[in-house]
Amino acid sequence: MPIWRKSNQYAPDSPEKPPLSASVRMRRRAGAAMAALLVFCAAVVSGLFKVSVIDNALYEEMANNYHFGTMTLEASRGAIYDANGSALAWSATVYNVYIDPQLYREQIESIEQDNAEKQQNASENGENADNLIDTQQLRTSITSFLAEKLELTPAEVEESYAREGRYHVLQTQVEKDVADEIVAYFDDLNLSFIGTEPTTRRYYPQNELAAAVIGFTNGDGDGQYGLEYQYDEYLAGVDGRIISAQAANGEEMPYRYSTTYEAQDGASLYLTLDTTMQYYLEKSLEEMVQAYEVRDRACGIIMNPKTGAIYAMATYPSFDLNNPSEIYDAQTAQELAQLPESEYQDAYLEAREVQWRNKAISEINPPGSTFKIITTASALEESLIDLANDTFYCEGYLQVQDARIGCSRTSGHGSQTFTQALTNSCNPAFMEIGLRLGVEKFSYYFQGFGLGEKTGIDLPGEVSGAYIAQDDMTLVDLASSSFGQTNELTALELITAYSAAINGGNLITPYVVDHIVDTNGNVVLQNETTVKRQVISGETSKTVREQLEAVVTNNPSHNAYIQGYRIGGKSGTAEIRNTAIEDDYVASYCCFAPADDPEIIMLIEADYPNPEVGYYGSTVVVPYAREVMENVLPYLGYYPEYSEEEFADMNVSVPLLQDVTVESAKATLDQLGLTYEVVGNGDTVLTQSPRTGTNIAKGGKVLLYTEEIIGEELVEVPNLIGMTLEQANETLRYYGLNYVSLGATADSSSATVQYQSEEAGTYVARGSSITLTMVEGEVND
Repeated sequence: MPIWRKSNQYAPDSPEKPPLSASVRMRRRAGAAMAALLVFCAAVVSGLFKVSVIDNALYEEMANNYHFGTMTLEASRGAIYDANGSALAWSATVYNVYIDPQLYREQIESIEQDNAEKQQNASENGENADNLIDTQQLRTSITSFLAEKLELTPAEVEESYAREGRYHVLQTQVEKDVADEIVAYFDDLNLSFIGTEPTTRRYYPQNELAAAVIGFTNGDGDGQYGLEYQYDEYLAGVDGRIISAQAANGEEMPYRYSTTYEAQDGASLYLTLDTTMQYYLEKSLEEMVQAYEVRDRACGIIMNPKTGAIYAMATYPSFDLNNPSEIYDAQTAQELAQLPESEYQDAYLEAREVQWRNKAISEINPPGSTFKIITTASALEESLIDLANDTFYCEGYLQVQDARIGCSRTSGHGSQTFTQALTNSCNPAFMEIGLRLGVEKFSYYFQGFGLGEKTGIDLPGEVSGAYIAQDDMTLVDLASSSFGQTNELTALELITAYSAAINGGNLITPYVVDHIVDTNGNVVLQNETTVKRQVISGETSKTVREQLEAVVTNNPSHNAYIQGYRIGGKSGTAEIRNTAIEDDYVASYCCFAPADDPEIIMLIEADYPNPEVGYYGSTVVVPYAREVMENVLPYLGYYPEYSEEEFADMNVSVPLLQDVTVESAKATLDQLGLTYEVVGNGDTVLTQSPRTGTNIAKGGKVLLYTEEIIGEELVEVPNLIGMTLEQANETLRYYGLNYVSLGATADSSSATVQYQSEEAGTYVARGSSITLTMVEGEVND
């Protein structure tokens, strides 16, 4: 049987292979060793390349972390100031209070060991140990102290004792006086496991003023809403660092081995907002919401129509910036408290989000008759209205295709000029004007006035209006849109478009921040007027201003008429049909001054006032808009100018009569057309009522007190709503009170009191003046 062998082996019958020599075997071993060494060297080189090149950043960071310690230097957040330099937000130093749980356990254990040694020593000497520390009592005292000072529960403090590690924050943003008290307490106990570290806290000194505009920060100091969020990059600054070398045992090396990168504090915002005007606006919104039981909040904007600078922007109810998570509106808070626990959390979160929302820029509604100004401006620009010859007939409705659309005056206005139609706020007249424009031109100017798009204001959360696109618009849509129904706008969209109609025709971008200043005093950003486009001509704009001034002059009781001032304005009442309640309305009023050269424009909206109390814009909003303008115009340096006729009929400002003789005071009052009553038997006037500067109607009475009185003589204010001026005058005289009237003329027998400045049932000083707003005829919106 053959024996098969590998081909490189000798056959059995061949001579045997000679054995390898020692030198060959040595060379072979050396070659194998060299190959292994080369493989090893290659692996080492590859590893070094990976560590030093590929993973260099990783290992460098690890080495730095081992050899260098880093401490953050927190940057101070920039402040926010109003237009006059009054602080609206600033950051101040507060403290985090922390515990070293491990050190706590070590120090308590050390005290217990010390007690044991004292007891052992005393026992050996046959004595009783003294100066022992009751560690259980010590723990209880420490726990109670920390819980009280840091507003924690004892259980939360106790839980911190058992934590792992060397650092645990017990409470953040602790005021300095409390932090100092805590440090002193533990210094007295000679315990060091509690420490404090400085940080910053955001303060809002005006609390709820302009809250929806300013916004607030979260617990980490980052902007969350409003300007705090919008300009967070400028306000936040850049944190610094101290990098120090560490020895092998982890201890920091001397100061010369450290490098400091200083923090760059945040820049400060200087706003266009004026806190005085903001206060006037918010005060009137509050009064309006309460008087007319406005269910879905109210908002208002005051701005410069030429520049776009926002002087005031408010939502009511507001919220407290220093405690933004608390439901600020008392009624809402009460309703939430009555909910079952299963429903509370979702309802609370929704209510919180609503109160944070800036209503003026983030919610849309039909504008109502305030929109008629846009229709007016568009038609005048297209020469579709002849002010001298055009007439518009109103029979109480207008039939457009298959829709019969009514007027606020169901009996109709009859034949009227354009100025009369605008003053009467006649819907059929404006439907006719809209149909003259046509769908294409109406849509062109709608978009030209910036409607249906964001204004571009420097605030977060702005939305754009909703409107019917040109391709989808029917003639019925066109007719209803022409008088302010169908399309929906934000308050800011509307007032910005309104501004373009009266400022010469320019659509401008509104803004809230005037400029930003860094910590070195350098202006790093300066906002200026931005004109997007010219929508109508200056001549058309002039005509719009004249027509709106005529509306106020011709119908003062329904507008913000203020004697001695030139004001233009238009009210609006929009019907909301997509809500659960059948009669829901948005009442609004927009006005500007001076009418010939506007420097200020204001829009106020009230969403869903109680219709049983009132819902027309001229009823709900106008009295409060007038109140704001009466305060703001003199504040801005605009003072009333009277014609001779107005001067003869105007109210009288009570002069200073204190410290003059009774006879001299009588002579002065006789000259001013005022009556008087002397109280006391003295010869010199010691006090007077009303006070100096109070306006009262001619024929009013001034009380002259010639003897010292203790406190003011108070009288109850009667209910004057619905009375004629003559009836109100007689009633007030009976109570010893004076009045001034606004709105309808004094000789109008049909005018009645719509609003009184002091509510019925309140008490005022005898002789005080009550402001009466008079309304004549029916309401037109």
